[in-house]
Amino acid sequence: MTLGERIAAFHLLGKKIQKLTEDELNALAWKVENNNNWFTPEQTKGALQGLMAFLDQDKIEKWLSPYEFPETPNPKSVGILMAGNIPGVGFHDMLAVLLTGHRACVKLSSSDQVLIPWLVQELIEIEHEFKDLVLFEEMLKAKDAYIATGSDNSARYFDYYFGKYPSLIRKNRTSIGVLDGSETKEDFLELAKDIFQYFGLGCRNVSKIFVKDQGDLIKFLDAINELKSVANHHKYNNNYDYNKSIYLVNGVVHLDNGFLLLRESKELVSPISVIYYETYEDQGSLDERLSEISEKTQCIVTRNGWLNGSLVFGQSQCPTLEDYADGVNTVEFLSKL
Repeated sequence: MTLGERIAAFHLLGKKIQKLTEDELNALAWKVENNNNWFTPEQTKGALQGLMAFLDQDKIEKWLSPYEFPETPNPKSVGILMAGNIPGVGFHDMLAVLLTGHRACVKLSSSDQVLIPWLVQELIEIEHEFKDLVLFEEMLKAKDAYIATGSDNSARYFDYYFGKYPSLIRKNRTSIGVLDGSETKEDFLELAKDIFQYFGLGCRNVSKIFVKDQGDLIKFLDAINELKSVANHHKYNNNYDYNKSIYLVNGVVHLDNGFLLLRESKELVSPISVIYYETYEDQGSLDERLSEISEKTQCIVTRNGWLNGSLVFGQSQCPTLEDYADGVNTVEFLSKL
């Protein structure tokens, strides 16, 4: 396959997803949820919407335009150890590997066993040559290169086993919200999307808020009260009940609106149903603190994107092809193999 043929196949995959009927979507979403109860039909449909945004021929061509990928009859085998925190989260890595002319050797997360194989099967139906270019394996041994995504602990494991090969190993990251006091109810509801989509399980989910005035946190909790249905999900609600009971028993000062807990902390990655917050005095102190945690930050969201480099509230889960999971350019890494 030429690069143009590979791009065209993924473009058609996007069109195929777009044309799924409601019944087909529901059937797929049920299978995904049956594998992982965190992946509700709504979350799966949201993930597919995000993937469709990637699968546009013009966007892909622009994304790859700075690079050259010589055609070779012997593609490199790239092992991809996929995460499973949100539906189809490893798709971007697989997309990059296949478009750059390599073979994707995929180890699926036990938490995401349905959506990626479904996408691959649909892709193979569009372009049969991908059948030999995507392999699902349990043990990724002796590959030419590796891409692995996991926690800080698993990253040490990955580095030990794969460090002697060309490798891209990702660690924990999270996302940040910054309030300046000018936020409206509508702004808070948009910020809530960054918090609650995928129940806060993704690295692009906001788990920490920086605020000038703690009173704005009360306004935030009041504004999002209409989203309390999130607590109808039993796993989310179990986490909320557990964390609330721990805070109450230990006398930990916190804010609570019945389905979300806010706690002051210097830590970045909060438990499910909890958002950590810090106060800042001025722009200088905020910039200094954000610089300190930049290597652990995936993205920052603010009202209207007022902070340099930040996204608009509600957009953290809308990455472009160029928004790499750890800030390291996957395509550039693959182009040098």
